[in-house]
Amino acid sequence: MKIVEMLMPPMGESIMECTVLTHLKNAGDSITADDSVLEVATDKVDTEVPSPYSGVLTEWLVKEGDVVAIGSPVAKFQVENGVDQESNAPEPVLEAGTPEFDAVAFLENDLQKAVHRTSELETAQSVLKSSGDANAFYSPLVLSIAREEKLSAQELASIPGTGLENRVTKKDIIAYLSDRGSKKEILPIKTSSVNGSTEIIEMDRMRKMISSRMIESKRISAHVTSFIESDMTSVVKWREAVKNDFRKKSGDSITFTPILIEAVVKAIKDYPLINISVEGDSIIKKKDINIGMAVALPDGNLIVPVIHHADQYDLAGLARKVNELAKKARENKLKADDLAGGTYTVSNIGAFGNLMGTPIIVQPQVAIMAFGAIKKKPAVIETPQGDLLGIRSLMFISHSYDHRVVDGSLGGMFLKRVSDYLENYDAHRTLL
Repeated sequence: MKIVEMLMPPMGESIMECTVLTHLKNAGDSITADDSVLEVATDKVDTEVPSPYSGVLTEWLVKEGDVVAIGSPVAKFQVENGVDQESNAPEPVLEAGTPEFDAVAFLENDLQKAVHRTSELETAQSVLKSSGDANAFYSPLVLSIAREEKLSAQELASIPGTGLENRVTKKDIIAYLSDRGSKKEILPIKTSSVNGSTEIIEMDRMRKMISSRMIESKRISAHVTSFIESDMTSVVKWREAVKNDFRKKSGDSITFTPILIEAVVKAIKDYPLINISVEGDSIIKKKDINIGMAVALPDGNLIVPVIHHADQYDLAGLARKVNELAKKARENKLKADDLAGGTYTVSNIGAFGNLMGTPIIVQPQVAIMAFGAIKKKPAVIETPQGDLLGIRSLMFISHSYDHRVVDGSLGGMFLKRVSDYLENYDAHRTLL
């Protein structure tokens, strides 16, 4: 038997820390791998953390309420000899000849941020306790929502909690705000100007986050965008022929999105150097193909859930996964794992009637592809008997990539390969 440490796993793109809400297991409990042992909160979601080990939980290294950096030890386990102590630590694959990423410095930087965040949390908690509730505890997610919605400490303290020890959860505060909003027209907060000709609308919490990340991405990556017009006639005819039968047999719809994702996955296999990220002066080449798909939410905001190991799904599986993630996103049911680990992102802007766009890269990825609306247009059709003029279903594809590490040749060839897969689509393939 030996003692190993469990590390706080990644919680999603750009999330460097989280707050421990609840210990779901006690020291001395026997644990099976993938049992949930912790409930944590990030700025995006509250979620449960599974154990990477089977064994006995011997000691907690963090307390409820602690702000913990991603990658930090949170618990100790007694396990059988032969279990890899580092099995739950992700190991990036580096390009040959590149220097190793300084993980120690990275984690030290995260810990400094965590200390600062802990100080902010303690200040907020002390203010809440001064309002009269000496036992109040609120997660950073709840505090963040309260701050953005301008709830007073007294109003926050009045919300009945359904969590452990009657703590206020994200669902509690959202339900309260929904009821509050139905009684008073204060969300979103609006202020008219003196002359009544303009209106000030405050950004909500997610919009501020999106704004910050988009600006940061433009600052980090040298964006350049290439375009191509692709003939989607075969795809359109094939989907029209199979969609009703697919719905009857599977209960799911087959949209264009899984077809587009399938073409991207095939092209990534042909050009794996598009499936990378940058850490300092190191290029991290990813073996897994995890496709992020931009989803527009009912409130107008945007979120990017991830299809992990997208290359391991057939088209029917991709269709089901796309529908599942889109539904979870719109119902606010995504978990941290659903948002983590993306290596390449697609956006179907054609759903909004847009012909083309210049999408912004999701950090730390190096490329993103946007698919425009499919429009019928007159086009020249080349045949062995000569050129003809006909009506074709055409679509513009936009490919933004980071020119620091992706040159125009790679970015352009990858885009052309995606188009080739779509234009040469097998109109006779079976789906189920």
